[in-house]
Amino acid sequence: QVKLVESGGGVVQAGDSLVLSCAASGLDFKQYTWGWFRQAPGQEREFVGAIDWTAMNPYMAPSVKGRFTVSRDNAKNTVTLQMNSLEPEDTAVYYCAASTIITRARTQYNFWGQGTQVTVSS
Repeated sequence: QVKLVESGGGVVQAGDSLVLSCAASGLDFKQYTWGWFRQAPGQEREFVGAIDWTAMNPYMAPSVKGRFTVSRDNAKNTVTLQMNSLEPEDTAVYYCAASTIITRARTQYNFWGQGTQVTVSS
């Protein structure tokens, strides 16, 4: 029973920071690339960022580069999305996901969490 559980979402004001966490169970956490995606109403699910099993190849989407960063803690089976300088355009449901390769393509991710809502007010 593979399970990914996101937490940390909420309602914040523009310019604020927020940290999302994803706790994984039922798989070998260390061997996977861990990614974050988001989906706004009426939009396709888009890639936010990812980190591979070595933690040596961070990969961030241009829309969040310089504001967001992904990290992982293999000992705690946890991946984190640190979000700074939040904008209303960042409002979306955020999902964590696992892949066997480093990629931004959502079809390459094998496991998904249920998502957590992030709302940024202006």
